Amino acid sequence: MKMKGNLIITYFVFLSMMAKMNFFLPFFLYIFIVFSSTSWSLNEDGETESDINYWCDTTPHPQQCKYFLSRGAHHTPRHRKDFRMLVLKVALQSAQEALTCNNDLRNKCKSKRKKAVWIDCNKLVNNTILQLNQTLNGLKYNRSSDFDAQTWLSAALTNLETCFSGSKDFNLTNFVSPLKSHNLTEMISNSLAINQYFVKQKLKKQDVDEDFPSWVAPNDRKLLQSTSIHMKANLIVSQARGSRFRTIQSALNFAAGLKRGNKRYIIYIRAGVYRENIEIGNNLNNIMFIGDGAKNTIITGSRSVGGGFTTYSSATVGVDGIGFIARGITFRNTAGPAKKQAVALRSASDLSVYYACSIEGYQDTLFVLAQRQFYKLCYIYGTIDFIFGNAAVVFQNCMIMARRPLRGQANCITAQGRGDPFQNTGISIHNSRIMPAPDLRPVVGTVKTYLGRPWQEYSRTVYMKTFMDSHIDPQGWASWDGTNFAQNTLVYGEYACFGPGSSTRNRVKWRGYSIIRSGSVASQYTVERLIAGRSWLPATGIPFTPGL
Repeated sequence: MKMKGNLIITYFVFLSMMAKMNFFLPFFLYIFIVFSSTSWSLNEDGETESDINYWCDTTPHPQQCKYFLSRGAHHTPRHRKDFRMLVLKVALQSAQEALTCNNDLRNKCKSKRKKAVWIDCNKLVNNTILQLNQTLNGLKYNRSSDFDAQTWLSAALTNLETCFSGSKDFNLTNFVSPLKSHNLTEMISNSLAINQYFVKQKLKKQDVDEDFPSWVAPNDRKLLQSTSIHMKANLIVSQARGSRFRTIQSALNFAAGLKRGNKRYIIYIRAGVYRENIEIGNNLNNIMFIGDGAKNTIITGSRSVGGGFTTYSSATVGVDGIGFIARGITFRNTAGPAKKQAVALRSASDLSVYYACSIEGYQDTLFVLAQRQFYKLCYIYGTIDFIFGNAAVVFQNCMIMARRPLRGQANCITAQGRGDPFQNTGISIHNSRIMPAPDLRPVVGTVKTYLGRPWQEYSRTVYMKTFMDSHIDPQGWASWDGTNFAQNTLVYGEYACFGPGSSTRNRVKWRGYSIIRSGSVASQYTVERLIAGRSWLPATGIPFTPGL
């Protein structure tokens, strides 16, 4: 019950007593009338009710909040949850307006490059609308947690930033600038800040005694542990003559036409080199790829920014559908180091798992675009920023292999893209090995290799209990293009790492970098905490360590 109601009742009782006593009645009546007519009261969140200006002043972008919430017939929020829903609805409305604006840009696609940017942005803005709808409905009907909401809002914002960064690949920032006029990024940022309050309220450290994160269902766990999993496949892809599905995309197209609900759908991909670019869209949830081992089942492409594609669209395999799992497959981009950004795997699949896979490329090999992802026993090869993006992602027991770059270039393993301080994203590399690839070993003394650099202002990357070979530069981390960009706002850390490249004696002295000595601090970046792994990983059957 609200305090205001209790106080009013108290005043009525008090005034009755005063009336009986004929004591200063006019004065107390006046005080009561003034008190009862005021607009403030304490709600269940301990917040004071007031007008839109009060609520908007609690957000990172108050002016945009006030402008958009003053439009239309929006009521004054009664409490913080009410305010959260109101801002989400306005953000969704702004997203729909941005989509209309993007549709209008289609008529201005007079070049191949403009069309490539438009296609990316159209898909990404639609994905943002999907994320906002999912967040609104999940919170409204109590179908999702506040942590889920923070993940989806983080993804919604990342989608827009990916659209804008794609335009930079071709110097077309002015082309997509009309999308920014709707202040959609600011309204999503406000939603993240508001929702963070509820995330913090419910953040409790749980016991970490299970061998699997809980977001993987028991049936999926059995599938991944099975030695005869191909016998359980729904479809088989094979390059053998007479096979019904000789390409992976044809199998996916068939699966998209089935009414299968949310059941796991297994596609067994027999040994072979599959030269195709694959899209697993939002209409394909709970798809599972099973290969004959990373050395035998290979999906390969060669798209690149140098070849006329955006970074986003250069991916050999792009995954958006929720709950994607891959086991025993190589994802490869063969464009080479001279072709600039060339993605082998792009994943925005929430609750996705990659087990015993190999991801191979040079610059921008693995695009961990958004949402919750887990990589176990994987090999990742590359040169510049070869693990990048803004997912909440944990790499566990992985081999991360720096390759030989072009002459004069340095290697950089990570470029994490957290652009908002309230996004619950970051890269965690745990119990892994950082090694030079065979082609780098002969020249390892002439090539600098860094653990990461800040792609965005709040970049967040942590290495924990990981072996680092001698090719890692003593300062550990690289600046962004020689500037001091984000060095005060980033979050970079190392915890209990070992090996000849792990010494922290000469590491960078940035405010945002720290040598983590506390297990409780390091635990924030575990499967348990960073990706809420106990709620979904057990179902996949992949063995994992939830804590340190």
